[in-house]
Amino acid sequence: MDHIQSLQDWAPAQRNPEHPLLIAGPCSAESETQVLRTAQALSKMPQVHYLRAGIWKPRTRPNTFEGVGEAGLPWLKLARRETGLPIATEVANAAHVELALKHEVDLVWIGARTTVSPFAIQEIAEALQGTDIPILVKNPMNADLSLWLGAIERFTNVGLTKLGAIHRGFSSYQPSEYRNLPLWQFPMELKRRFPGLPVICDPSHIAGQRDMIYSVAQKALDLDMDGMMIETHPNPEEALSDAKQQVTPEMLADIVKRLALRNSVVENPQFQSELKELRVLIDRIDQDILEALAHRMQVVRKIGDAKIRSGVTALQVSRMDAILKKQTEKAVEMELNPDHIHDIYRSIHEESVRLQTEMMRDSDQKSNA
Repeated sequence: MDHIQSLQDWAPAQRNPEHPLLIAGPCSAESETQVLRTAQALSKMPQVHYLRAGIWKPRTRPNTFEGVGEAGLPWLKLARRETGLPIATEVANAAHVELALKHEVDLVWIGARTTVSPFAIQEIAEALQGTDIPILVKNPMNADLSLWLGAIERFTNVGLTKLGAIHRGFSSYQPSEYRNLPLWQFPMELKRRFPGLPVICDPSHIAGQRDMIYSVAQKALDLDMDGMMIETHPNPEEALSDAKQQVTPEMLADIVKRLALRNSVVENPQFQSELKELRVLIDRIDQDILEALAHRMQVVRKIGDAKIRSGVTALQVSRMDAILKKQTEKAVEMELNPDHIHDIYRSIHEESVRLQTEMMRDSDQKSNA
């Protein structure tokens, strides 16, 4: 993906170039009046780069509002003509692409439901081939980094270079304060693998409620994401879709005002010197952790040998539960995040069980030889 253009190469130059990319507008285009009213309010905010509105709304169940369709595209064009804001919408198939290009949409994004389908992505990529329009790809519904990467690669394979990713969180059956779990490690890994790929956050879909949007947006910026997509509606309570997660233009202005913008690189000699010293200390601690883990695994092997001699299973659930309980309680005492420590020790125990299972398999093979 080395040939993907940087955000600075295609973000609208007439808007605020110093602010992270901000795409704002209603979840759905509902009427010409609604779209124009939103655009006029957002155009007064130099931080807003694009006006967004859903024209086609893929819904989980039929007989719900699924967007106004092609009728809404002229409303977006009119809003751009009256305010100067570039316009953006979601496309889910080649027909949508054709209509979006016909109405001169400035940016398109791929929704989470579409990202899960390689055939749909390929169809859209071929429909966009040869164009110069920016394309943003939302993560799939479930936590699958390969599927997300694969969708982006399908666009690069047809020669498209104005590409970016949108982190909108992942679906889960587990109770959560979020509508979609952030699972920040996924966009972080995406940025690690492809440093040149712009990655923006969709706090609206992660939060699911407007009073959490600021905190999610700030977290995204603290993780060095390149911008945000925030759903904005003049009357959120009356919205025909996703009413709870939309903010008014006034609320958006307040969110933007409160956001702390940070630099990923600072040319400050004193800071760089202090950071270097602390990172040396971190490296030493990491080495101690690795040596401790290696020692632990040596003991795990000895336990595995003992289990083989006594005919005991590799997995003993009561022991696993005891370890997790003990270490998470210690984590609280040491002012560490107990959920984080729980995950670490669960992973360590799973690796221990995997190793002992392999030892038992090898022992069985030798016995049967």
